[in-house]
Amino acid sequence: MPFAARSHQLKHSLLYHIFNRGNGKKEIFHEAEDYHRFIRLLSDYANKHEFVIYHWVLMPNHYHFILEIADPERISSIMAGIARAYVHYHHKKYQSAGYLWQGRFKSQPIQKEMYLLTCGRYVERNPVKAGLVQNAWDYAYSSACYYATGNNDGLTTEDPLFSASGSHTEECRRKYQDYLLTFENEDEWLFENLEAPRGSEEFLKRLVREKGLLLPRRRGKVPK
Repeated sequence: MPFAARSHQLKHSLLYHIFNRGNGKKEIFHEAEDYHRFIRLLSDYANKHEFVIYHWVLMPNHYHFILEIADPERISSIMAGIARAYVHYHHKKYQSAGYLWQGRFKSQPIQKEMYLLTCGRYVERNPVKAGLVQNAWDYAYSSACYYATGNNDGLTTEDPLFSASGSHTEECRRKYQDYLLTFENEDEWLFENLEAPRGSEEFLKRLVREKGLLLPRRRGKVPK
């Protein structure tokens, strides 16, 4: 998917770990149709607004995904559109009303080269942590199936580090399964606190808070 040219300091290095959950931690996905509707929403918005999702999971009461977009300033409007569309679907189907989401989505900037794979593992291990499955790739609503078994879900864009792990696809899948089975406590510390961006010192210097998001600075002098 082509990216429009963008004159900021972190082009092709800045990703966002996106998270939101149901109001009061209540379930937002109740049956298979709900999960598939949200997956289609993400896919449609990705195609329309030219962003990619490398890793994702939909849990009964929350979701995570890792997004790359040429113009990060558009994330808020994109997420607002996705949230409204799913709320409309949910209220119509279940005759519900009121707030479905627990406030504004969270967005954690992460540096692609350093943290894409580890954040992806954190995201995809959510069902294992919750006791829903033994292996991450056994969960139907996650990109783990794409990487570990080759299931084309229509949403996942291949992590650029995935194919570098082996000489052929089957080897990459086996190694990815092993990677998912390897749990590191540091993953929890790095990615549960979505208020803290993750990257090198230079990466962090090039972020500035604007409009509720940590965004890349325009080209120019980087503060010391």
